[in-house]
Amino acid sequence: MEVAGEVLQSGSSQELHVLAVDDSYVDRKVIEKLLKISSCKVTAVESGARALQFLGLDGGKGSLGFNGLKVNLIMTDYSMPGMTGYELLKKIKRSSTFREIPVVIMSSENILTRIDSCLEEGAEEFLVKPVKLSDVKRLTKDCVTRGETEGKDGGRVDKRKLEDDNHTSSSSSIPSSPSTTTSFGCGLATSELPLSPMHSSKRAKLRDRD
Repeated sequence: MEVAGEVLQSGSSQELHVLAVDDSYVDRKVIEKLLKISSCKVTAVESGARALQFLGLDGGKGSLGFNGLKVNLIMTDYSMPGMTGYELLKKIKRSSTFREIPVVIMSSENILTRIDSCLEEGAEEFLVKPVKLSDVKRLTKDCVTRGETEGKDGGRVDKRKLEDDNHTSSSSSIPSSPSTTTSFGCGLATSELPLSPMHSSKRAKLRDRD
């Protein structure tokens, strides 16, 4: 029996399923379009409360998920009425069923304290709007890579360990020059991409934890 929230395993023919949460109709349609271009199955909801209801974390019986449809990635806006993306993140990370699902926070405001708080609570990334197609493609590729790694290991993997291993590997392969590889998302090393302030904050926090 499949459990909602399980990450896709290697060799699966299913699409990645992304839960997109945004109170703005326009922003919700934009992210939905970008995800569909990236060959993802999308469930779009307008609030944190609806997201919890879909996942079955609202205290009710069951969820609004269709036939136990697995969720591989959650992308949520930060500033929403009723429940912020940060509050939604905390509830998801406290769930034994869904805490391993990558959660990406999106915001039109680049506020460092907000970024740090989300990363400390376990957010995969913090993206400043407008979200680009390249961001979505990278995130979905990261999730596929994570699923393949977990499939080979027969269980869950430590994201920080993967990032440390990737960083060590890239440094040792190019001893005469600084490494140009940055680890993103679910542990995928992506070469020659500019390091933004958001990613710098993420890496700093991960180093502090280690």
